[in-house]
Amino acid sequence: MAIEFNASERATLGVEWELQLVDLHTRHLRQEAQQVLGELPDLSETDNPPLRHELMQCTVEVVTGICETVEEARSDLAASIGRLSEVLGPRGTALMCTGTHPLDDWRDQTLSPVQRYGELIDEMQWLARRILTFGVHVHVGVRSRDKAIPILNALANYLPHFLALTASSPFWSGHDTGLASSRSIVFGALPTAGPPPHLPHWNAFEEYMETLLRAGTISSIKEVWWDVRPHPDFGTVEIRMFDGIPTLREVGMAAALSQSLVRLFDQQLDRGYGLPNPPSWVVNDNKWRATRYGLDARVITDDRGRTVPLRDDLYELLRELRPVAARLGCAEDLDVAAEILDKGASYERQRAVIADGGTLNDVVDLLVAEFREGGLPPVPAAPGGSNGSRPGRGDTGTDNVTRNRGPSHAGA
Repeated sequence: MAIEFNASERATLGVEWELQLVDLHTRHLRQEAQQVLGELPDLSETDNPPLRHELMQCTVEVVTGICETVEEARSDLAASIGRLSEVLGPRGTALMCTGTHPLDDWRDQTLSPVQRYGELIDEMQWLARRILTFGVHVHVGVRSRDKAIPILNALANYLPHFLALTASSPFWSGHDTGLASSRSIVFGALPTAGPPPHLPHWNAFEEYMETLLRAGTISSIKEVWWDVRPHPDFGTVEIRMFDGIPTLREVGMAAALSQSLVRLFDQQLDRGYGLPNPPSWVVNDNKWRATRYGLDARVITDDRGRTVPLRDDLYELLRELRPVAARLGCAEDLDVAAEILDKGASYERQRAVIADGGTLNDVVDLLVAEFREGGLPPVPAAPGGSNGSRPGRGDTGTDNVTRNRGPSHAGA
């Protein structure tokens, strides 16, 4: 089967941010998405709206338009969240975002009244019912279909980097899982989720999708929920590895990291350079290491099993990307990654609250405050622990950022 890739002229951006609706008194999730979105019909009932349902009624997804820069993406998100917050305030409801809610159980949630989510539950059963998870997805425009798969393979090399910087789900149903990211395990259990398969070129991708469709594994290629995937309709690669991200500043970091990497790989292909192309076992192993240990993981660097501290590899990556980020206008956003390495990722900040004698209610309060303030408060490391688009089409100008919206990503 031929799959058209609507190539972008530039590394444009789109961001999808899944937010939790939290009761300020009880700290538990509130099943209010339908009512809240109903109060904002101009943002939720238009073609390609910026505010959308997700699988559970406790979630509102905020989606940007087509953005040229990280600054535009942040501004787009902030504008939608401002309107959303106006409606939530009188309800005693706040917004926050982590890969999982520290307290709540999936069995206590209400499903959204969206047909495709009902179909997902009917097909996947328990695997889908328990997806009380939240993430951030970043689309980056790619200039040709022939570049999409090499860039996809290269991005797979950085799954542990994406995850460790944003890991925010140490708790599941009120218990510490011992993982930096329990979301990675819960969502990754879906049959078509997880690291992308190793494919040599675009024709191999087309053949693989045709095989899955013929076998009845999927009914649409949008049901392939890889950690990094091509999005042919939008002409992007979509990075789905990020855990739920607590602050807008950190979302900007994730967007800057994504855009800078794709731009770097695009330029290297133009110059005839080879891109990172790790074997599948290295990709899978490194993802697990970041899932378990977060920033304290040691990642495999070659097919002979050599390892380096992920923190060291991240510092080196940031150094390499900074000139690219500067040309894209997102160097300050990328620098937030260094802050995270210094002050701790969200999973570390949450555990520090417990180590200091706090409760999971206090963790929720921290996360609500972080979301509201948007910054990274200094949090001491836990004793004995670590120290701590929306896809763009190139033919769309920046004056259309808030109007040009496409369908949301498929899946939960």
